[in-house]
Amino acid sequence: MTMILFLFLAFIIGTPIAFSLGLVSLGGVVISGFPPMVVIQRMFTGADSIALIAIPLFMFAGELMFQGGMSKRLVNFADTLIGHFPSGLAMVSILACMFFAAITGSAIAATAAIGGIMIPLMKEKGYENTFSAPLLACGGSIGPIIPPSIPLLLYGVMANVSVGKLFIGGFVPGVLMGLGLMIYSYYVGKKRNYKGRETKAPTGEILKSAKDAFLALLMPVIIIGGIMSGKFTATESGAIAVFYAIVVGMFVYRELKLENMFQVLVNCAKSTGQVLIVVAFASLFTWIITVNQIPQQISAYLSSAISSKIMLLLVINIILLIAGTFIDTTSALVIFAPLFIPLVTAFDVDLIHFGLIMAVNLTIGMCTPPLGVCLFVSGSIAKVSLKEQMRDLLPMVGILIAILLIITYIPQTVLFLPNLLD
Repeated sequence: MTMILFLFLAFIIGTPIAFSLGLVSLGGVVISGFPPMVVIQRMFTGADSIALIAIPLFMFAGELMFQGGMSKRLVNFADTLIGHFPSGLAMVSILACMFFAAITGSAIAATAAIGGIMIPLMKEKGYENTFSAPLLACGGSIGPIIPPSIPLLLYGVMANVSVGKLFIGGFVPGVLMGLGLMIYSYYVGKKRNYKGRETKAPTGEILKSAKDAFLALLMPVIIIGGIMSGKFTATESGAIAVFYAIVVGMFVYRELKLENMFQVLVNCAKSTGQVLIVVAFASLFTWIITVNQIPQQISAYLSSAISSKIMLLLVINIILLIAGTFIDTTSALVIFAPLFIPLVTAFDVDLIHFGLIMAVNLTIGMCTPPLGVCLFVSGSIAKVSLKEQMRDLLPMVGILIAILLIITYIPQTVLFLPNLLD
């Protein structure tokens, strides 16, 4: 337990997550009397996984799609569908985030790509930036829930469960999150007189925008359809996504240029490196706490203090919601999954269900202060401070927490679609 306390102390004093994990784990190795070579072995083993190859592939595909003009076409299509409603542009933003989530699986990418287009447009139409910035941050948080999803992929590797089933299980929670935010946007739009486009788009315009966005919308169908049918694995789907994005962006939309490719690769390498160094150190951390039976100690303590599955999931939700406010999603996932999986297994909680509970929990943290990385992305685009965003942020986060409770205590919201694969 001392290792856990030192880990959170390192977080509090501002030590980067990866180095916090590494230093605490190194101390545990030394104190436990293991040879130093164990450090390198466990870090290499943690990162040496075929399933993890999907991480750089999906990140690369996401960069290619953004540069290739897919986000712009998705926004245009969403606008023709629902842009005429009160607060139409806000609802378009959320729907576009949901479309983009089905392509990239990244909260930051969705917030930056859709926010960069919609926030200036919403300001031009009279929307307050203090409303649009938190809305895009919360909309971006849907990115890691609707498949493909990097956090779910990591969880699948750690929990040794089907990544395909996790991906499929993310559909309903992701759609519920989007619908909740769209309903709130509609309510606020009626109250503040936020408007969208003047008239409903004619059928011809809808069909034209659908045609323009068709290839972008087709990609998640290919990926998820291939996984569900067993034609290819989640890792192979990442390679297919990259190939598809290059062909469409370069030869169909013709917005992806060779001269941009180097910067795309650099951005992908940086993002991948940040994730995998955390994974490598987390593998060492997980090994050393397992050797010292820390998960078993925590499980025994909580099992003695908690007698029901309902109370257990409530306590875990509270812990993860708090942790998500100051630890990024990947780091929190690799820290808490090994601690909680033995416990929820003992209480007969389905691990696919629990994976979605963790993912939704921790992505809510991406739009809550003080870490709230999506808030800083959208705030920088809108040029508003974190404090200025709080008025509208709080009810939006409240909606997301309500959705979290629904999927926590109604397991079929997650398990209905994955069970169809059995």
